[in-house]
Amino acid sequence: MPVNTEAVGRAYGPHEPYEVTRVKIREFADAVDAYSFAHRSEEAARAEGYADVVAPTTFAVVIAQQAEFHVVTDPEVGVDFSRVVHADERFTHHRPIVAGDLITTTVHVDAISQRGGISMVTTRTELVDADGAPVSTVRSTLAVREEA
Repeated sequence: MPVNTEAVGRAYGPHEPYEVTRVKIREFADAVDAYSFAHRSEEAARAEGYADVVAPTTFAVVIAQQAEFHVVTDPEVGVDFSRVVHADERFTHHRPIVAGDLITTTVHVDAISQRGGISMVTTRTELVDADGAPVSTVRSTLAVREEA
């Protein structure tokens, strides 16, 4: 069964804030081989002008995927996650993510197209800080294979 195209335009959130910690940043930096000392050392980060340890630019995906979970688990949308392949991920950063940030997310279903037995589901997740100021926008596209 194809993904429900009527889900386009839906928004999920805002969701409970995600607390960015130094440990989470360091673990992510290790996982993606980001070697800057600013990802590990408060002193190095401050020397580079950051308020605290700074996250690698792709760290935003950790937060965005938690929000996207609400879309892929909504039975009305109809995504069978066992048939999903990640097709695309794009970031627009408004400012760096640093330890101590509380990031709230809202995810939007921007597009669903279908062709050749595959539904392409594009979401846009807006990340904002505790003051409501934009931090990052994450656009993600999932390819969802239909049953044969």
